[in-house]
Amino acid sequence: MISEQASKTRWWRMADRVGAVASFLCAIHCALLPFMLAALPFIGMEFLADHRFERGFVMFACVLALLVLVRGFRRHRWAPPLLLATPGLGLLLLGVTYAESYSIALHSALVTCGGLLLAAAHFINLRRDHQLDGHVHGPQCAH
Repeated sequence: MISEQASKTRWWRMADRVGAVASFLCAIHCALLPFMLAALPFIGMEFLADHRFERGFVMFACVLALLVLVRGFRRHRWAPPLLLATPGLGLLLLGVTYAESYSIALHSALVTCGGLLLAAAHFINLRRDHQLDGHVHGPQCAH
């Protein structure tokens, strides 16, 4: 039973890490995209400028964030990650829907800020999870 619980916890932590990295990469992508638009076709990565790719990536980040952060809140009853994620999700969704028809600067600013807030929420959630476990790394650690 304990190893099953540890396996579930490890899976959720990995999902939180994936969410944090994905959100951070999304923020970097959105911040640099206006400067890289002309160069993307030359390096074979024009798909990064496609709105469908961006919407798909944002939807993945939103679903993963909701699953992981709500689970984290249920586990430790601590709201700061959700309080950061809520405006982050709003900014991301606003950026890929409403702001796409306006300037690229507005779109990039909204999505970059949203991605950074979401990444921060994941990192804080991971930190809280680690603090509550009281886990001490030793030679028998598998990670």
